[in-house]
Amino acid sequence: MFTVRRLALLSFSATLALGLVACSSEGSSDEGTSTSESASAESALVVYSGRGEELVDPLIERIGGGIEVDYSGNTNAQAAKILEEGDATPADVFYGQDAGALGALDEAGALAPLPEDILSLVPEQYRGADGTWVATSARARVLAYNSDSVQAADLPTGIDGLLDPRWRGQIGYAPTNASFQAFVTALRVQRGEDGARTWLEGFVANEPVAFEGNNPLLTAVNDGQVATGLLNHYYWYPFKEENGDDAPVELHYFEPGDPGALINVAGAGVLADSDNQEAAFDFVRELLSTESQTYFANETAEYPVIDGVTSDYDLPPLSELGSTDLDLGQLSSLEETQTLLTDVGII
Repeated sequence: MFTVRRLALLSFSATLALGLVACSSEGSSDEGTSTSESASAESALVVYSGRGEELVDPLIERIGGGIEVDYSGNTNAQAAKILEEGDATPADVFYGQDAGALGALDEAGALAPLPEDILSLVPEQYRGADGTWVATSARARVLAYNSDSVQAADLPTGIDGLLDPRWRGQIGYAPTNASFQAFVTALRVQRGEDGARTWLEGFVANEPVAFEGNNPLLTAVNDGQVATGLLNHYYWYPFKEENGDDAPVELHYFEPGDPGALINVAGAGVLADSDNQEAAFDFVRELLSTESQTYFANETAEYPVIDGVTSDYDLPPLSELGSTDLDLGQLSSLEETQTLLTDVGII
């Protein structure tokens, strides 16, 4: 039995509900959270997914078997629901968009240790420190920019450069998106509460433009509504494919180690109170299979996390991006991040 502590996702899930509206219509990205028909009322396995239905359903169809997937909230809200339900939760697997929610469930004692054959598939930096969750794909934080209005050489090397008055009113962001909030959590971990607050206050003073999701943000950058935008890399690749090489939106990567160069992960964990743990472990194994990893690499432009899988997209190698010295489990302090964002007037 797990205890309901930490991640007062319990207490701030009402605040998170504001993010559900902003994260409900983004296609195959992690922002689509509509409720789908269950695979079967008598499914042997129940998955609470914080990832979008259009993204997950093709995987479920390939895996097959009796699997019921609950898409009724974004990653943070789904984690909150598990904690609220306690040991009565019907969930067997939590499949989340963000390492922070996985870490929070881990801290609450809600996740079971994974078998070594699962853990060994994934590099150490992309799994829970105590072996209760693993990454299933990875993504990089980037700065999209409109190449008609901005020269690549003029872009900042780190997030502090975004506080320059030259970018006033020209930075787009999606404040209710889990990935933006994970970035803020990483900022808190790296710079402390005071350092993160100082940066956020400077950011707000530069009048950034808020959007209800990363796809609208990317469209706004492309259309010149804003010159730049903070988002995850994988939104850009299908957008560029759909709109052609003439679309004037490109990606800029901050220097390795900068908070804006965060490498975050989607991942999965098995509920400690699940009565179907063996089937749940098998589901996680399937997410790490070559077939599933190839799906992430080629269909969603995410980074695979197992050896031997490459992407049809021209993705910069993960080894050249971000920083691996941040324990992704430290992104679990979502309540504090929500409080800070509220204090500075971002949400």
